[in-house]
Amino acid sequence: MPLPRTSLGTMPRVAQPKLMLRPFSEIAPRVLLIGSSTGGPQALMSLVASIGPVIDEYPVLITQHMPPTFTTILAEHLARSSGRPAREAIDGEPVKAGQIYLAPGGHHMRVVRVGAGAAIALGTDPQINFCRPAVDPMFTSAIDVWQGGIMAVVLTGMGSDGMRGGKEVVAAGGSMIAQDEATSVVWGMPGSAANAGICAAVLPLDQIGPQLVRLFSGVRS
Repeated sequence: MPLPRTSLGTMPRVAQPKLMLRPFSEIAPRVLLIGSSTGGPQALMSLVASIGPVIDEYPVLITQHMPPTFTTILAEHLARSSGRPAREAIDGEPVKAGQIYLAPGGHHMRVVRVGAGAAIALGTDPQINFCRPAVDPMFTSAIDVWQGGIMAVVLTGMGSDGMRGGKEVVAAGGSMIAQDEATSVVWGMPGSAANAGICAAVLPLDQIGPQLVRLFSGVRS
C-alpha cells in the first residue's frame, strides 16, 4: 500500500526518535578517554586543539583505529595541533597529566593500576570488534584505575566499538559524550553509543572541546 502524500504531493516527514540522554556524573573526571575510527584523525586534531587546559591537568588517552606507522604520524600531528606532548604509548610507562597517549597500531592499549597511579599495558591479543587497537578494552580497563572518574568520548567511526565499554564506564559512575551525526564522517560508533542511552551529551565536534573544558573545571552541565 503506497504511503499517503501531502497536499503538495510530497512524502510526509517521519519524526526522528529523540535520543535519551542521562545526567553527567557528579563524580569529578580524572582522565579523558577518546575513541575514534573513520574520519577520526581530522576530528582528533580539531578536538585536541581546543582542550589544552584539560591536557595540562589530566591524562588523555586516545584509541584510533589505524595500522602501525600511521599512528606514529598521527601522534606527531596531534602534538602540533595541541601544542602538548603526544606520542604512541609505551608498554609499562606511567600515565601522567600533560601527555597525550595514543594506542600504537596493531596493539590494544589498556591501563593497569600501579600503586596509587596507573601505567600503560599494550597487548597483541586477538582483535576486538574486528579491530586492534580497539576502544572497548581501553574504556573497560580504566574502570579499575579511575572508577567513576572517567570522561569517555566517542568520535566519528564505523561500527560500534566503544559502546559496550562505554556502558561499563557509565555503570561505574563515569560519563560519556558522543559526536553528533551531522559532523561525523560515519555515525557508527558515536551513533551506537547515543542510541544505547549511555551518553550525557551528543554534540557537534566544535562543541565537544568547550564542553570538556567546562566539565573538567567543575561545571556539571
